[in-house]
Amino acid sequence: MCNELEKNNRTEATDGGVRVDGGRGVIHCLTIIGQVEGHNELPEGTKSTKYEHILPLLCAVEESNEIDGMLILLNTVGGDIEAGMAIAEMIAGMKKPTVSLVLGGGHSIGLPLAVSAQKSIIAPSASITIHPVRISGTVIGAPQTFDYFSQIQQRIVRFVTDHSAITREKLLGYMMASGNLAADVGTCIGGAEAVRSGLINEVGTVSDALAYLHQRIAEIKT
Repeated sequence: MCNELEKNNRTEATDGGVRVDGGRGVIHCLTIIGQVEGHNELPEGTKSTKYEHILPLLCAVEESNEIDGMLILLNTVGGDIEAGMAIAEMIAGMKKPTVSLVLGGGHSIGLPLAVSAQKSIIAPSASITIHPVRISGTVIGAPQTFDYFSQIQQRIVRFVTDHSAITREKLLGYMMASGNLAADVGTCIGGAEAVRSGLINEVGTVSDALAYLHQRIAEIKT
């Protein structure tokens, strides 16, 4: 009896997440935490998500005959725009059932990551910070530089509006709001407002995320 229970409830650790088989389908649980790392390594001691690990993992999950769906757990402060968007585009292009769950925070580039899944859920206590594109380090003060920033921001806005129910005007309003963030432009919104605005599908917990995945897996298998 014990062996049968273990067989029907397997948990397997893999690079970049945990694979769980509860008997109703195999789910890969992917975590995106800390800061999304770009082409340069972050300082030692900084929690990060490395895109060079995540991208091939997503390809493997999509192609695997053993995995039925994917749960993305998000608790990120943001990070590199290109790396974050690369991960978001990969998730958005997957045909297997995917659901994102924002826990703690899905800030900055975490927003495209949150909406990239087929269904997005945010915990009641979680929040999302929305702000314009920012860059640190040396910046060439030329019109071309500002045009480049504008193009990046337009791509992010287009991706978010294409994968959620928020309007472009509403999203830009959050981005450009003043007086909400200390010494910065932008908005920090909680779970309930994120749903009301159309950014996120619903407020919920891990059980809601898993219930959605199991429902979609069952629909596909029938």
